[in-house]
Amino acid sequence: ALRRIMAQVGPGSSYTCFDRISLPAMMRRSALCLSLVGVASGKIYFSETFGDGWESRWTPSKWKESEGTAGKWVASAGKWFSDEVEDKGIQTSEDSKFFGLSAGFESFSNEGKELIIQYQAKYEKDVECGGGYVKIGPKMSDATTFGDPTVYNIMFGPDKCGYTKRTHLIFNYKGKNVLKKSDLAYKQEGEGTSHVYRLVVKPDNTVVVEIDEEKIYEGSLKEDWEMLAAKEISDPDDKKPSDWVDDSMMDDPEDKKPADWVEEKRMVDTDAKKPDDWDDEEDGEWEAPTKDNPEYKGDWSVKRISNPGYKGFWEAKKIANPEYVDEEALYSYADFGFIGFDLWQVKGGSIFDNIIITDDKSEADVFAKKWKALSEVEAAKKKEEDEAKKAETPETKSEDKDEDADDEDGKPDSEEM
Repeated sequence: ALRRIMAQVGPGSSYTCFDRISLPAMMRRSALCLSLVGVASGKIYFSETFGDGWESRWTPSKWKESEGTAGKWVASAGKWFSDEVEDKGIQTSEDSKFFGLSAGFESFSNEGKELIIQYQAKYEKDVECGGGYVKIGPKMSDATTFGDPTVYNIMFGPDKCGYTKRTHLIFNYKGKNVLKKSDLAYKQEGEGTSHVYRLVVKPDNTVVVEIDEEKIYEGSLKEDWEMLAAKEISDPDDKKPSDWVDDSMMDDPEDKKPADWVEEKRMVDTDAKKPDDWDDEEDGEWEAPTKDNPEYKGDWSVKRISNPGYKGFWEAKKIANPEYVDEEALYSYADFGFIGFDLWQVKGGSIFDNIIITDDKSEADVFAKKWKALSEVEAAKKKEEDEAKKAETPETKSEDKDEDADDEDGKPDSEEM
């Protein structure tokens, strides 16, 4: 009986009843463990904290290598951290480059269970134009080819170019990458501070997105992504009646322009006289100049009144769409086998860390706590830096500029010619 229990809650489980306890204690807890077997089904499919050996677990993409635009990834904790070793992630180290990196894992399907994808992103500087999202998809045969053409199941994370900012959430459905109908809020602000992104995809075809432990979206795949055909369509055989009146307003047939209405903006200046020295042969035929017409009233237009024949906006009646097919497993993918970063960035310096793919919220929460602790440190250090900048006097800034100029010249002022 104990072997059966241990097999059920052992390898691959996020909870092990008999971990580090004696045999007698194990016997006493056997009944409890039997009741927990159904609960202890959570599993971590992938996790990465970018400790020692991360290079062996991740494969750089060669997709842009021949063009010379492939950027280099490095390990870094950034300028603000609590523990430099513990808080180290992977960083895009160059500007105006493509960055491709992926890691494979044992294939799994999320059918019948929640899927949680979570990771941290920190921008050391404003990316200006570029992404910080992850792609999760089926097992790749050659990870070195990973790039924009690579098929994926889900793309999730921040994206920005100029004033266009959003948190991407794209699902692949029958070979088509389907964007959300409306954009999710962009939260990747505050250079130097980390943000934690969590996506939860549920078996009831609903989705939850949290950024920094704040829920920014909860909704339906059926309603908020155009995966399925519309349930109803306009009846192609329904035609607008010939006597249908679309115009809510009409010209007043009894409104007439007044007889004394003056529409001429300019008029001939009758007081102007031909100059005595005007020579028609040399100067041409003289014409009197024009001036503003003091009687001008503007362009006249007929008064508008409500149209008594108005019937409203016409639209064809709706009928059931013969092409509509409901699907109860939009959320489900048969194969997840890789996660990767496929990014273009004008300004590099982005750090990614603490990635987890699981079906157990408690496991994701452990990683979220790490983000929380780091976030508090980063916020405090950012506040110190901001206050120090505010405290700088104009004189101090001027002196700093002078010193920088001296450093660039390599000579003291007295040696300048």
